[in-house]
Amino acid sequence: ERRPLGQTGIQVSSLCLGTMTWGEQNTEADAHAQLDYATDHGIQFIDTAELYPVPPRPETQGRTETYLGSWLKQRGRRDDLVLATKACGPGEWVQYFRGGPRHTEAYLTAAVEDSLSRLQTDYVDLYQLHWPDRATNFFGQLGYQHREGPETPIDEILRALERLVQSGKIRAIGLSNETPWGVMRFLEIARREQLPLVQSIQNPYSLLNRTFEIGLAEIAHREQVGLLAYSPLGFGVLSGKYRNNQRPAKARLTLFTRFSRYNNPQATAATEAYCSLAEASGMTPTEMALAFVTTRPFVTSNIIGATSLAQLAENIETHARVLPEPVLTEIDAIHQQYPNPAP
Repeated sequence: ERRPLGQTGIQVSSLCLGTMTWGEQNTEADAHAQLDYATDHGIQFIDTAELYPVPPRPETQGRTETYLGSWLKQRGRRDDLVLATKACGPGEWVQYFRGGPRHTEAYLTAAVEDSLSRLQTDYVDLYQLHWPDRATNFFGQLGYQHREGPETPIDEILRALERLVQSGKIRAIGLSNETPWGVMRFLEIARREQLPLVQSIQNPYSLLNRTFEIGLAEIAHREQVGLLAYSPLGFGVLSGKYRNNQRPAKARLTLFTRFSRYNNPQATAATEAYCSLAEASGMTPTEMALAFVTTRPFVTSNIIGATSLAQLAENIETHARVLPEPVLTEIDAIHQQYPNPAP
């Protein structure tokens, strides 16, 4: 299925190929095989970031874009795809990015140039701010507490992005890991100053984390800023592969303990309930979890990721699945019992 990307006139596939494992869990050959398979099966929307792969390390930073760029050069299919990448936000843990990333004009200009070089292309279709250039809630933080600190004013960020749009290096802009206040502030300033409008928001969304519905879903509808949903399987938890304390040898949560929010006691109990419901309904847990996300009316595209072609094939096969109303009713009942256990 093709869906509109905001008000850009660009159409994107309802499933987007996520890439953050390339360069850490996946080799360049793996990445190319995934791209071949995904594009052969109708996916033309690819999402990456200057930060990737994850977990981020100075030694691997940029490999994901490099792998995508080498595939583009070999296949010559740039015009067939919609490419999205992201600029890092600030943080002590990413100081190796040009002395510390911020969304200033100098940083964004350098970041775009570096991404274009790695991707071996002249332009990016969607350029996203990976997380806000201010202290706020993202990456699983709950309980907002106001904190003053350095931040780049939003009007300056938008003017920097406008110059990149005018230069032809990016076609459209998006946000990621953003709050309702942030999205509306970007839109308000853009309209007032006649600057580029935000066209999408890439936030986590899954059966284990439906916080997008609380404040952002209405914005997505009314402002045409659709969700690019990441972690729709909760780092693989909702596939059921970690049930009963299993830890597959090469699985992400086995290798990287930093993503513990997906396997806390509440998330584990909710996952078991969802997996049991899927199986009782004649589906795999993966099928139900991905179909739920893809079919939400505020979702522009569901970002799927895989470390094997078998996983990728299973993910893509969910694209046309529509969940019956009784299953949706049961999903909501589980959600009421375990609301957003992995934000």
